[in-house]
Parts: sequence; C-alpha cells; structure tokens
Amino acid sequence: MTGYPYRQLFRVPEFTPLFLSSAAHTAAQTVSGLALGTLVYRATDSPLLSAVSMFGPSLAQVLGATFLLSGADRLPPRRTLTGLSVGFAAATAVLALPGLPVWGVFAVVLVQGLIASLGGGVRWGLLNEILTKDGYLPGRSLFNMMSGLMQIAGYAAGGALVTALSPRPVLLLAVLLYATSALAARLGLTGRPPRAVGRPSAAETRRTNAVLWSSRPRRLTFLGLWIPNGLVVGCEALFVSYDPGAAGLLFACAALGMLIGDVTVGRLLPPLLRPRLATPFLLLLATPYVVFALHPARPLAAACAGLASVGFGASLIQQERLMALTPPELSGHALGLHSSGMLTMQGVSAALAGTAAQLTSPATAMTAMALMSIAVTVTLKLAARTNAVRTPNEPAQQGERLWASSRRRR
Repeated sequence: MTGYPYRQLFRVPEFTPLFLSSAAHTAAQTVSGLALGTLVYRATDSPLLSAVSMFGPSLAQVLGATFLLSGADRLPPRRTLTGLSVGFAAATAVLALPGLPVWGVFAVVLVQGLIASLGGGVRWGLLNEILTKDGYLPGRSLFNMMSGLMQIAGYAAGGALVTALSPRPVLLLAVLLYATSALAARLGLTGRPPRAVGRPSAAETRRTNAVLWSSRPRRLTFLGLWIPNGLVVGCEALFVSYDPGAAGLLFACAALGMLIGDVTVGRLLPPLLRPRLATPFLLLLATPYVVFALHPARPLAAACAGLASVGFGASLIQQERLMALTPPELSGHALGLHSSGMLTMQGVSAALAGTAAQLTSPATAMTAMALMSIAVTVTLKLAARTNAVRTPNEPAQQGERLWASSRRRR
C-alpha cells in the first residue's frame, strides 16, 4: 500500500463527516484531559490522582467490554456516535462546575468511561464498513495522523490556555468541541442499519468475546495491542507531575512522534515489510523512556517523548493482522474489544504509574513502566514464534465455526 493516495479516501461517502466528527472528539478529549489533570493536581498535589483523572475514563472501559460491547455491531452507527458525543459534552460541563469535589470528578470520569466503551467499536466498525479491505489500513492511518495533529494542537493550545486562564474555561471549550463532533456525525453520516441482527446484551457481549478470544493468534494480537502500549501511556500519564511547566510540550512532542509513526507505517512501508516491524516499533515505543531515570533536561525529555511515540505505529500493523484473523461480521466487535482493552490497560497503567510515582518519583516510575513494556514485548514475540506452524487461515476459520455454532445454539 506504499504511496496510497489519501485523497481517494475523502471521495468515499461518509468518510469525511466521520473524519471531521472524530477530529473534534479527539480535540475535545485532549484539551479536557490536560485541563482536568492540571485541575486535580493543583487541588491535591498528587501524581496518582492527576494521572487517574486524565486517564481514568479508560479504567471503565473494562465494564463496557464486558457488558456493552455487543452494541458495536447492533446499534445504528450515526445515532450512537451522535449520542456518545452529546454524553461527553454533558459530562464535561459537569466537570467544569466550580466547587465540584474530587470524588465528584472521579464519579463523572467513571460515567465518561462507560459511555465511551462503545465508541471504538462503532467508529472503527463503521470505518471498516465504508472502506474497501485495501482501504482500511490507510484510512486508519489517516485517522491516527489526524489524532496526532489534534493532540499536538490540543496540548499546545490547552497548555497555553490553562496557564493563561484556568482549567475550567478550557473544559468549557471541550464542551463546544464535543457538541461540534455530535453535529458533524448527525448531519454528515447516513442512517445506516446495524451491521448485525439482534439486541445488544451482556450475554451476547460475553459470547462474542469468547469467540474472539478462542484463537491463540488473536489472543496474542490483542495482548500486543493492549499491554506494551498501555504501559507506555502510564509513562505519559506522569508528564504533569514530572514537569508541570512543560507537560503541554511533552504531550505535544509525543503526539508529533505518533504522527510520524503513523505516516511511516500507513504510507511508506511496503506491505511485505510491515509484519516484520511490529516488534521493533514496540521496542522503540518504550526504550527512550528509560532515559528518564537520568532526569533529562526539558529538550532531551521532549526529544525522548517524541522518538518513543513513533513506536505507536505498531498498532496499525497489529490491527491489520487482527482484521485478517477475524470474520467480517465480527469486525466491529473485535475493533471495539481492541479499543476497550487498550484504553482499559492505559487506565490501569496510569494508576500503576501514579502509585509508583507517589512512592518513589515520577522519573523512577516512568523508567519502571518502560522496562515492563520491553519485557512484555519480548515475551509476546517469543510466544508468537511457537504458533508459527499454524496456517494463516486457521484462526479466522475457527472463529467462523464457533460464531456459527453459537448462533445455532440461540
């Protein structure tokens, strides 16, 4: 797919409104996360609470993945995406209320995580539906590039606004961005029917999760998407406590690195080379954070954050493999499980990193999280080698058989 013309994607019906809606949603999440983390850190002086406030919604993703994820393929995409953005706007407006206690902040953060649990499956399932099979990876690459740009702009602007004004006006700006996202989805997307029949339910969610988890290659792919990535996000969750005055700069450099990684994987790497580079990208994702053990100066710290985030390009390679291993009728659910599991691990890692920073220091905690990410990546690579004798089509065929069997039993 080298040199795939991105402009062709914008000629696909519904791609542009989905892209614009996602851009506004990402910008809102970026500025609100930085504002909320700063607000909580100023109130509590706690690295743990600051980290969890920024990435706490991710912790609730595990509940959505357990009980709600069957809705990813069984709810109308336009209505669901519009409702999610409206829900986030309302929750963020509550967070901006003066005098809201810290426990109230975390209660709202929990609600945000619950309503967000459907977002990944619905959004990426719709993207997989409106694009051809060959168009999904460049399409997802373009979305990731957009996410990187929105994060660069959001963290830079959000950091400046938080410093010049206060966190609460920045939260109100996020409310407007969420409302814009909802409007773009409602007016730009068509009223497509759900991709799968049946009502969403906790039982259906668990049944489909079991089908997806039944294949060892898929399990290893899910774990590779969740754990190394999440542990490194734990490093990022400590930017505010590591250097409050430079947190916006560190986040922006990390977002720039992610953008470079997505461009490299989505546009420059030839298809035959991509699968062999997943592990090197994951190692790159963690290794620069080991330098934080030396308490580097701001320029070097920013360079390390940017270089490390190039490694986030590994997720595109892993998602391409996941789609090759998954029956088409389960694509939305599989992408939702990937998204929910990844965000859950990010939330867990933020809490773990914050706890470690509370007991030691942010720099020590960041180094420890990076070393754990490297260890997990190496372990998963060794485990994948034991599975190399299986045929490429076996996992997808197994999933199709189990899925058909579960539908017959119903």
